[in-house]
Amino acid sequence: MKIKDIQQQLAARGYTPGPIDGIWGRQTIAAVRRFQSRHGLEADGVVGPLTLAALFQGAPAAAAPTPSSLTGFDDPSLVWFQEARRLIGTREKPGAGNNPEILDWATEQGLKNSYTGDDIPWCGLFVGHCVSSTLDREATPSSLLSARAWERFGIPIAPTPGAVMVFWRESRTSGKGHVGFYAGEDDTGAFRILGGNQSDSVSLAWLGKDRFLGARWPATVPPPIPRPVKVARNASLSWNEA
Repeated sequence: MKIKDIQQQLAARGYTPGPIDGIWGRQTIAAVRRFQSRHGLEADGVVGPLTLAALFQGAPAAAAPTPSSLTGFDDPSLVWFQEARRLIGTREKPGAGNNPEILDWATEQGLKNSYTGDDIPWCGLFVGHCVSSTLDREATPSSLLSARAWERFGIPIAPTPGAVMVFWRESRTSGKGHVGFYAGEDDTGAFRILGGNQSDSVSLAWLGKDRFLGARWPATVPPPIPRPVKVARNASLSWNEA
């Protein structure tokens, strides 16, 4: 189940989600809320199992969601994580200059004057963009550029697909850290993290569990039963393990 499938179904039902582009933006959120209100559902803008069932009721079998689409990394309610996946490959501009897309994220967060170049660490900025652009009622840390500020985001949860994962850097007491999204773990003591500013890009990286500080979940999204996902070190970007 992809975001574009949901947008297409909303459009077919007359709810005008904006461009059918697979990007979860404010027009799509508003369309979901209108649909939910008219069908007696909580108008939270989150496409959970009840909303999916109502939205695809009567749709052709090929278009309707399957049970497997409601779990793992392809869960359509994990809109912030789907945005992170969409941005894989985004990278800093080498040498002089900056990637304007990364600077735009800072502008969206009201940080235009304080974030002046993509050589400034941007893992927290990336997480902030993914969350705030897809969950319009979710509060983000006031100092979101600081990775460790994300220890106070949302609510605590055990590591599970889409969770915000916070790690220390240099030492546990340094105040420095890294933040990204849970994308699996292996059997040798490491988490696979989808994050920004990893090798100067949005990419997948392995971080040791000995540096792990905590996992957080958006307060405006019903938390799932945490489910660790084991992946191999040589896993590709196909996400078949989801």
